[in-house]
Amino acid sequence: MLNSLLDFLAHGTLHFSWWQIVLFTLAVTHVTIIGVTVYLHRCQAHRALDLHPVASHFFRFWLWMTTGMLTGQWAAIHRKHHAKCETEEDPHSPQTRGIWKVLLEGAELYRAEARNEETMRRFGHGTPNDWMERNVYTKYPILGVSLMMVIDVALFGVVGLTVWAVQMAWIPFWAAGVVNGLGHFWGYRNFNSEDASTNLFPLGILIGGEELHNNHHTYATSAKLSNKWFEFDIGWGYIRLMSACRLAKVKKVAPTPRLASRKLVLDQDTLQAVLSNRYEVMARYAKTVKRAYRQELARLKEVGAREKYALMKSAGKWFHKDESGLDEPQKRQLPEIFANNQTLLTFIELRKDLAAIWDRSNASREQLLAQLQDWCHRAEQSGIKALQEFALRLRRYA
Repeated sequence: MLNSLLDFLAHGTLHFSWWQIVLFTLAVTHVTIIGVTVYLHRCQAHRALDLHPVASHFFRFWLWMTTGMLTGQWAAIHRKHHAKCETEEDPHSPQTRGIWKVLLEGAELYRAEARNEETMRRFGHGTPNDWMERNVYTKYPILGVSLMMVIDVALFGVVGLTVWAVQMAWIPFWAAGVVNGLGHFWGYRNFNSEDASTNLFPLGILIGGEELHNNHHTYATSAKLSNKWFEFDIGWGYIRLMSACRLAKVKKVAPTPRLASRKLVLDQDTLQAVLSNRYEVMARYAKTVKRAYRQELARLKEVGAREKYALMKSAGKWFHKDESGLDEPQKRQLPEIFANNQTLLTFIELRKDLAAIWDRSNASREQLLAQLQDWCHRAEQSGIKALQEFALRLRRYA
């Protein structure tokens, strides 16, 4: 009897080897990540897709068992993050709270915001409020994770406590810490969104696609987080698989530019396409500015203008950005860069005017179309080949 008990404590009921336990841990934590990104994030917080009740409740139950998180709380906190992004009211912005605070104490920031009744009331609408939510998940949030601990110990013996600890730390570390912290601090940006969001890696596998955070903040209601050809969002792969099994229905994805081969006339269809793809338009324009800047640097180096070359080289990392995102020392350098350089000045002036079209919410569609037509005409009359090509591409949006 004693030997049986000791054997159970040492190996559990499965008698798995260490590598089998590692594979099991990775598998169950991956299911948890998919539950967060597909169910909590894309489905509940942003309504980018609908899930079949069977799939929806599986994820609710699984997340209750492995994280103790409640759907309404998570969705409310995340929606507030988008509404108040990078401000003092943002529940977990590293721009206002510091990167180490969010990395190391992300879970504590989440719990603190969950106690804010105004946040729950204002941003928690439309989330599950059925009998199970009220009488089981909300009433006994610790019961689920406790059951998970019992199951892990029953399966693997004492080592199951380590498996359980990893499960409990997985979301606080990756989601609350890495995505909310590094995803607004370090990485690359496809789009110049108004916040500091970044893409951590082009391969969204480990965190279910949440690595592509700048893409998400640009198109928050898109069920697909990858945007460029080299990016991969495994969460989107699961959504496609669930859609094929009729367990999910995608409601919205980020727009993809379509260009008509012989379309040269700017009309209302062109305007609608340009407005829908405005982030892609501005990202492409930023690349055009970068290319022109590099050409000017090469010219200055060739003619031996060392002082001007040194000034422009130091500004190469930020010159392409919108002026509103520059600090005061950078803004003070702009007149020196533009001095005797009408080409770069034209690029920046046209960038301001193009961005202003998106901001004129009170303008009629006829006025917006006239402004876009005027912008293309000015770009074509500038005599700058890159701007002429860019205007021609805008005319082809369909």
